[in-house]
Amino acid sequence: MPNSTRPSTRASRRQFLESATLGFSTLALASLFDQEGALVPAASTGGTELGARPRHFPAPARSVIMLMQVGGPSQVDLFDPKPALAKRDGQSYPGEVEVLQPGSEAQKLMASPFKFQRHGRCGMEISELLPHIGSVADEICLVRSMWSDNNNHPQATRCLNTGKIFPGRPCLGSWISYALGTENQDLPAYVVLRDPGGYNNGGTTMWENGWLPANFRGTEIQSRGAAVLDLHPAVALADGVQRVNLETLNKLNEERRKLYPSESDLDARIRNYELAARMQQSAERVLDISGETQATRQLYGLDNPTTENLGTRCLMARRLVESGVRFIQLMTPIKSGTAPWDHHENIKPGLEALSPQVDQPTAALIRDLKQRGLLDSTIVLWTGEFGRLPVSQKGSGRDHNRNAFSLILAGGGFKPGYVHGQSDEFGYKAVEGRMSCPDLLATILHQLGLDHDRLRYLHHGREESLTDSSVTNARVVRELFI
Repeated sequence: MPNSTRPSTRASRRQFLESATLGFSTLALASLFDQEGALVPAASTGGTELGARPRHFPAPARSVIMLMQVGGPSQVDLFDPKPALAKRDGQSYPGEVEVLQPGSEAQKLMASPFKFQRHGRCGMEISELLPHIGSVADEICLVRSMWSDNNNHPQATRCLNTGKIFPGRPCLGSWISYALGTENQDLPAYVVLRDPGGYNNGGTTMWENGWLPANFRGTEIQSRGAAVLDLHPAVALADGVQRVNLETLNKLNEERRKLYPSESDLDARIRNYELAARMQQSAERVLDISGETQATRQLYGLDNPTTENLGTRCLMARRLVESGVRFIQLMTPIKSGTAPWDHHENIKPGLEALSPQVDQPTAALIRDLKQRGLLDSTIVLWTGEFGRLPVSQKGSGRDHNRNAFSLILAGGGFKPGYVHGQSDEFGYKAVEGRMSCPDLLATILHQLGLDHDRLRYLHHGREESLTDSSVTNARVVRELFI
């Protein structure tokens, strides 16, 4: 075909200027809108440094204390009374429920063996197992309409902590410390206070940084013995020697960092050593609770073997918040097992043994933060990964239930003395005010001044976020706010 008959692919100078002008105009208009504040940035990242960083917008909360109740606390025995269960105890469930393990095939309804009582001016109904938490009912926001994506412990725990059931994603504490940093350069932004006797089911996966920079992983701190292992040299050094050593190490680290600028693990290791050096001066002072008053010790139950474990860690959490730590994660005591709320059988004696271990320390933390003026700026979250079924398993227990569970929020601008949502008459499924795990995460971020859609991190060519709302439809549940 002759060249003269082909469509021309070469634009004239006039055509180029006409088309380019449209692009220049668009850019100019966008710039004007941006100056006027009419455009919201598509993404907002944190940083690799641990210094405090600005929020997206003003918000009441500055820190979070998460009390993770591993195993799946039974909502119908603790927070969500169901008269229909008592009335129809032993009868067949009028429908079908998801069953994870054998033993629930008959699907016989099982009444709670515990009574519920009204507490506070708000009249919130809470189980007789939790009288101390009931005593602070006017300070808490009780959500009875949570649901999860999965019935298995690992997947449900990841969904609660990371927004999805898949492994390898950053946890809530990592996202918050990445976004906001810490207000105390001598302490980590994200601290984990696990049971000093060992790990809960899931181990360290509950405070992983995923693909965020490694220095945003949760830092484990001991609640017995030395708070931070290997913090001090085994052999005392002469005056000035330690400083020379640190200066030399810093020079070597900087040379290594220049050789491998994109290695976040290397950078995190260097920063952790630098942080450890600073912690030698302040960490033990912050974490030393020996100077607390006897009244405070009694408040947290430190002189009671039943409550001493979690009580000590709740008190340490309060001190860490006072010192500017951004996110503190407390794990359930493991005296009753690594997933202590997982009562597939013998739920009555199981709850009677476990509830006193967490009841008083939880209430003490909320009460202590309140009297010190810290509750307004601190979010306290008490939650498991899912709930339990209203039918019996093996005649005395309850299987997992992803369709309905309850949790507590206190402080941080959440509405006190308020009950949100509702499950059906048997407590099997959330039916009103339903909240997903991504909804919860988006709501917590909002109260910290963070837009869950703007907080992102570029990973493998995709801008990742905690909630991934385009997939999960996560929303901020504003009904919970004051």
